[in-house]
Amino acid sequence: MDALRRFLAWQIGARWVPGPVACPFANNSWLLTQPGMSGATGNVYVGLHEFEDMAFVLHFLRSGDLFVDVGANIGSYTVLAAAGVGAESIAFEPGETAFSWLKRNIRLNGITDLVVSKQKAVGAISGYGLLTRDGDCVNFIVTDSASSVQADVVAITTLDESLAERTPLMIKLDVEGYETEVLKGSINTLADPDLKCILIELNGSGRRYGYCDADIRHQLMKSGFSEYIYFPFERKILPKNNSRYRSDNALFIRDQIFVEARLLNANPIAIQGIQI
Repeated sequence: MDALRRFLAWQIGARWVPGPVACPFANNSWLLTQPGMSGATGNVYVGLHEFEDMAFVLHFLRSGDLFVDVGANIGSYTVLAAAGVGAESIAFEPGETAFSWLKRNIRLNGITDLVVSKQKAVGAISGYGLLTRDGDCVNFIVTDSASSVQADVVAITTLDESLAERTPLMIKLDVEGYETEVLKGSINTLADPDLKCILIELNGSGRRYGYCDADIRHQLMKSGFSEYIYFPFERKILPKNNSRYRSDNALFIRDQIFVEARLLNANPIAIQGIQI
């Protein structure tokens, strides 16, 4: 019922306010959004639109940690990591419009000293590529030069190159099927045991590039990760062995004991008047 009230309030109120609206987010952070932003407005309705995954970020990370957001879009996860718990963050977003919103959300939350934002895509090798321009939060890299879709030229880097000798504690990876290419350029990063968690979108989008989600799962397991499901209210992670669980994201963890201790000792999250 609360979510329905927020939905109606947003649908009515947003039409009376010219321009973007700063909406309360988790742990006293804010998110600048406007009607039509499918992912961002979901946070307005339900608090955290990817509830388990976003709650995991807030419970797991601490001030001083390094979080890497690949495919940051307007910055929902970056804001949670940096403004929500004080983690240092590196955010990659190649789209011109989304990147401008990302920068505005960084400024809105006063986290310019915590976030390095890079207007680049991430892939297997550095160079340039084409990115669709009219897909809101689902723009993707175009590899077919004969494609008729509207696309912009964007710079591409690799995680190994961009991070140099720094290793994040956690990576969030959401690049609309290009995940395999990102992992190809992250060999050193994946091999570092200081990387404990990878939250990666696996929804079959890789088929547009000839890739399979099962191959990504196999690669991450070979790197020492196991797939888990997070239950925020209980602060528990459990192995993902229930085929009925459906999500576009997959949570891979290395060093279960370390992660569980962090989750249990985390401060509560404040979301729309409740604490978790």
